[in-house]
Amino acid sequence: MPELPDITLYLEHLERRVSGERLEHVEVSGLNLLRTFDPPLADADGRSVAGLRRLGKRIVFALDPELFLVLHLMIAGRLHWSERDAKRRGRPPLATFVFASGTLTLTEAGTRQRASLHVARDEAALQRLDPGGIEVLSCTLAAFDARLRSEDHTLKRALTDPRLFSGIGNAYSDEILHRARLSPLRRTPQLAGDEAARLFEATRATLVEWTDRLRSETGAAFPEKVTAFREGMAVHGRFRKPCPDCGAPVQRIRYAEHETNYCARCQTGGRLLADRALSRLLKLDWPRTLEELEELGG
Repeated sequence: MPELPDITLYLEHLERRVSGERLEHVEVSGLNLLRTFDPPLADADGRSVAGLRRLGKRIVFALDPELFLVLHLMIAGRLHWSERDAKRRGRPPLATFVFASGTLTLTEAGTRQRASLHVARDEAALQRLDPGGIEVLSCTLAAFDARLRSEDHTLKRALTDPRLFSGIGNAYSDEILHRARLSPLRRTPQLAGDEAARLFEATRATLVEWTDRLRSETGAAFPEKVTAFREGMAVHGRFRKPCPDCGAPVQRIRYAEHETNYCARCQTGGRLLADRALSRLLKLDWPRTLEELEELGG
């Protein structure tokens, strides 16, 4: 799922291309994409783009006169930009936004269409789509600490909960926790004050570092290689590969459709965290340390 660094990059490139431009027409072909009916999507046609903003992991087109198009890419949604009248290749897009300067299209990999488009009549309607997470890059340590401890969750769950923190998902939460040297399964009430401060700084540093890195890698071209698995990540998507800091093999926990990656040596004192799928099968044979795993050949 595109997260804060990826959404920021999309917004910056869209601002260069469509800010102040007239949105000539929006066409939706994805059956499940449009989630609102009032106001109708056709009301967006012919309005100019007054600005763009991020709302959590959503991209907001602010149109003039006042109307908002709110796009959530979910896990597999991606945006593509082409010059006006350029031939499109590949699968038909779920949505097409036609501007005088070019065309923005939305595609989604796979058969499960989860991306969404909402039309909001005014600022009040827009704010009702905001899950409420605070912006870590602009909040204080005290606000971060209070929000972190407001509910009893694991650190992984807390960081990725959009009601608590804005724009952080599965990939960057792995990187944040590795930088902070904290276990993804540590409970929020158990965190000491210095650990919360370390997590706060790691969160900010990780998001800023990756936003700058993606800007540099993308350059002037529209971002087409948006992925949750980036070369240079410390642990995310690097199961069994060496941790860049200590060399121990990166571990993972799998649950539902998600995966958490971590370094046992750096984050859990060498203790392995039980993977629900595997530990249910192995039961008492499930290894509890890196040394036991190495003995098993894992």
